[in-house]
Amino acid sequence: MKVGFIGLGNVGGKLAGSLIRNGIDTVVRDLDRDAAQKFIDRGAGWADSPKQMAEMCDVIITCLPSPAACADVMEGEDGILDGLSPGKIWMEMSTTDEAEVKRLGEKVIAKGAEPVDCPVSGGCHRADTGNISIFAGCERDTFEKILPLTTVLGRRVLHTGPLGTASTLKVMTNYLATANLLTCCEALVTMKAAGMDMATTYEAMKISSGTSFVHETESQLILNGSRDVNFTIDLVLKDIGLFQTIAERNNVPLEISPMIIDIMKDGQARYGQRANSDDIIRRLEDATGLSVLADGFPDDLVDDEPEEKGYEVVPPG
Repeated sequence: MKVGFIGLGNVGGKLAGSLIRNGIDTVVRDLDRDAAQKFIDRGAGWADSPKQMAEMCDVIITCLPSPAACADVMEGEDGILDGLSPGKIWMEMSTTDEAEVKRLGEKVIAKGAEPVDCPVSGGCHRADTGNISIFAGCERDTFEKILPLTTVLGRRVLHTGPLGTASTLKVMTNYLATANLLTCCEALVTMKAAGMDMATTYEAMKISSGTSFVHETESQLILNGSRDVNFTIDLVLKDIGLFQTIAERNNVPLEISPMIIDIMKDGQARYGQRANSDDIIRRLEDATGLSVLADGFPDDLVDDEPEEKGYEVVPPG
């Protein structure tokens, strides 16, 4: 199986690295040829256009920063759709809109190929080790075909149902992560104001019912001061905006979600469109005059689990 990978950014580059590290015949492409060179040096091929990649490969993966970027790669001049043929598979690993992935999926099906929305969750550090979680929305037969590939790219793989279901669930998880980030920021600043030791506060949160994946990862970067989780406020706003859109489409009168959007927009206005998402704690630091830092925490996240072959997660019942 020859696999094409378009989009070698923070997450995409690490996913493509897992393919190459595990001996998958891989072809890469990025608007920045220099970003692709390190993969080419490790044995990957190069495609001069998305169309050429689709002609060369059995599976074509896109991992891009926005639905608009993906649409351009799919439908633009010399796009993937121009090179697709029956039996090929398109895997969209970006975080995108359900309606958009269905729209593009219909065009893929018209070419006789098979579409999958296949977003990942778990952070760049787990993408780097092949231990990230993967959602896959597609026909069951298609899922069986890509399972050997997704279990190389990730650790836990969930078939979510038809095309579009994976994207719907993914933006939900990013909404929850953002809500969790904001509550962690409020907790840390409040404990600092109350005179608590920050390292002790971190451990109290970690061993309690108040812990979470976000706390155990991002709180470390906040306390270190690096606050760089390889995710930016503009991407947060894209994802939580998609979640809000799902709620509105389904007539759910959310209360917390609009507040979160307002907070993140304010953080973007203060600290920059592409400020690190964890910089959002600065709003409370600025308001209180406090600095929430502690010794002994890393400036970068490293996955301490050994790389293992992935497996399908089967829901109860």
